[in-house]
Amino acid sequence: MLEKKQTSSWSAVSGLMVRAGLDWFLLALLGMIGLAWLWPEPGIQKGFWSLDTFADVGVSLIFFFYGLKLSPDKLKAGLTNWRLHLTIHLTTFVLFPVVVYAVKPFFGEGQAALLWLGAFYVAALPSTVSSSVVMVSIAGGNLPAAIFNASISSLIGVFLTPVLMGLVLTDTSGNYDLAGVIWKLTLQVLVPVVLGLGLNRWLGFLADRYKKQLRYFDQLIILTIVYISFCESFSRHLFDGLTLPDLLLLGVAMLGLFFLMYGIVYTIGRLLNFNRPDQITALFCGSKKSLVQGSVMANVLFPGNAVGVVLLPIMMYHALQLIAASILAQRFGSVNERNPAQ
Repeated sequence: MLEKKQTSSWSAVSGLMVRAGLDWFLLALLGMIGLAWLWPEPGIQKGFWSLDTFADVGVSLIFFFYGLKLSPDKLKAGLTNWRLHLTIHLTTFVLFPVVVYAVKPFFGEGQAALLWLGAFYVAALPSTVSSSVVMVSIAGGNLPAAIFNASISSLIGVFLTPVLMGLVLTDTSGNYDLAGVIWKLTLQVLVPVVLGLGLNRWLGFLADRYKKQLRYFDQLIILTIVYISFCESFSRHLFDGLTLPDLLLLGVAMLGLFFLMYGIVYTIGRLLNFNRPDQITALFCGSKKSLVQGSVMANVLFPGNAVGVVLLPIMMYHALQLIAASILAQRFGSVNERNPAQ
């Protein structure tokens, strides 16, 4: 009887965590930070058999499988809803950076400047793929449009994110090699995507069949990248100047950024008279940012030792956007169930 009560209690807690957007992966991210603090040595080793090499190979595989899942026919079919596409991508790659750049004067030097750089990095990243599509599905939005926009956003980000970061990194470092960064990302990200896209016709069914396992693989590689990045930062004491109030303030700022962009997208959708499914798709695709590409690009864009500090904002934004978006998606879904005609 006691065992049944414990199982029931755990199921209730687990269900509550899922509805709130919390899962084992968010806890594992925190665990990787703690492990990097306690045991940084494996993460700073270099060489052919190092975790660094494993992460690089894993990144290329992630994007190969991502391309394998993309259907060229679905991408072509999604081209017609141009107002929705423009709203999402202009929000992702223009409004986000403008808003974050506008608050730069409120940040000082040192650690504060690094945190602002991390916040601008969040703003420069593309939208998520999997979680955006999942949230749109739960909320009852335009699912084909969500798949199209999330996929295209990731591809655009390979080129636009380095360009946007070049605007601010050039101010602080005159040796930012934009061409080199894009070339490296092209080889590591775009080439595998194109290769996977080309093989979709013959092997795409494998990506669908094993999508759960591929998701776990994606998460494993992200956890590895986070561990390596924080090992580098901890080993060089880059977090020594950060206090708990600093971290809390950063969390509030990231949550505020999410809701600000959510509100802006909502207003644009109303002005453009989007129907309910398109409005939902714009809201969730236009307000979210990709931890996958954030982790991948960080090692290329920030070759120094401050990667861990710069990754803090995107990790916080990732966790908070999942929680907020999950709650909002559930509410949209409930409204749809009560009013199916809407």
